[in-house]
Amino acid sequence: MKLNLDNNPPVSNKSGCLVIGVTEDGKLSPAASGIDQASGGSISRMLESGDIETGLGKTVFLHGLSGLSTPRVLVTGFGKVEKLNLARFDRGCLAAGKVLRDHALTDCHVCLHDLEFEASDMAQRLKQAALAIHRANYLYTATKPVKEDSPVPLQSATFQGGTELTSALAEADAIAAGFEKAKNLADLPPNICTPAYLAQEARSIAKQYQRIELEVLEEEQMAELGMDALLGVSRGSANSARLIVLKYSGGKADQAPVALIGKGVTFDSGGLSLKSGENMMQMKYDMGGAAGVIGAFVACVRLQMPVNVICIVAAVENMPDGDAYRPGDVITSMSGKTIEVLNTDAEGRLVLCDAITYSEQFNPDVIIDVATLTGACVVALGHHATGLISNDDKLADDLLRAGTTIVDRAWRLPLWEEYQSQLDSPFADMKNVGGMPGGVLTAACFLSRFAENQRWAHLDVAGSAWKWGTNEGASGRPVGLLAQYLLDRSA
Repeated sequence: MKLNLDNNPPVSNKSGCLVIGVTEDGKLSPAASGIDQASGGSISRMLESGDIETGLGKTVFLHGLSGLSTPRVLVTGFGKVEKLNLARFDRGCLAAGKVLRDHALTDCHVCLHDLEFEASDMAQRLKQAALAIHRANYLYTATKPVKEDSPVPLQSATFQGGTELTSALAEADAIAAGFEKAKNLADLPPNICTPAYLAQEARSIAKQYQRIELEVLEEEQMAELGMDALLGVSRGSANSARLIVLKYSGGKADQAPVALIGKGVTFDSGGLSLKSGENMMQMKYDMGGAAGVIGAFVACVRLQMPVNVICIVAAVENMPDGDAYRPGDVITSMSGKTIEVLNTDAEGRLVLCDAITYSEQFNPDVIIDVATLTGACVVALGHHATGLISNDDKLADDLLRAGTTIVDRAWRLPLWEEYQSQLDSPFADMKNVGGMPGGVLTAACFLSRFAENQRWAHLDVAGSAWKWGTNEGASGRPVGLLAQYLLDRSA
């Protein structure tokens, strides 16, 4: 979807639909007030009569209002004005975007961001509104084309404003493209989105944008490097693993890069510790971390941010066969540390630990790994917050702030030394699971052992990258959080 600015009066806009917001007991925004005046007080009368609901996310189409050049107006409710904040504003904009996506409309003009509320400015609201409308417009079509008689997503949207909002809209457009890339990859079926497919996707990105180098390591190269933890997970699959390394050089040559590492388990059967059939069909989403870092990388290079970024995707498939790794095996990671495998379904940490060690050769300023790592994180935080664990307070604070700024929020969990003892093993340096108590924490403790000398953060997106047991598909998170973090660094 194309996003543009238009600073002409909304009443003269000739798009298929004007999109405005209203609040309960709040004064009309400039756009709503202009429409109200042009139409002889129609908006005010319908608000007073209750024909326009003002509850958060409530929407209604108004047709044929006098004095307008457009045939319809979509009015979106944002609830009580005193409760309105950026997160609630985002929810209202998403609601409007979904209605527009499911309508026969192909274009619209959006004025939602002229709703004023505390602790926000016009540029921030415009960025959030544009990002929300674009995200809501997503429709999966890779293996299910749109039928001829079905509504199609919007092709374009203009937003009220002049050149002073150009930068905010450009940021929204780039981050939206990153969300779309992440969603498209995560929603693909696992017979298409294999490790080889992710490598091909990386090649396409490298060809499309400037300042990018690509390296793809095959299993033979990884074996030479001693990446037996990652390769152990891949052993049972007919699809060979790949370690995908995208390098973007937007900063100075001596600037230490940000390393983004994504768990790319393109299908997770659980291996010999086989998952139940009830949950297994959702395991195409176990590469949600890889999708997230690729999406954030796309947002970064589209904006040509003045930062250096290393994006590493550890792409494998976890399957059971006669050569699959077993509970009881002891494997040696690239770092030289040994791991007793107690559960082959705790595979993501084995894949990531070698990728973290590999990333150290680039002397990164920070390492951020992203993974759909534990069901325990879903139990703890549901589908609303990403779990954040870090060994560096400043890095954690910067990530939390970025997530709040772009409404892609995370919640910090502890990395206390007491949890480390749950990984003790009599047969290896550590075991790959720490038992039921604090599962999300012991998984992070495991990874922390491979980032001891690094500023490191772990984002567990098991709950936020997609919603379990629904048909909503991938969310694209944490593209927003990561892209905003890189933007904040570049500033």
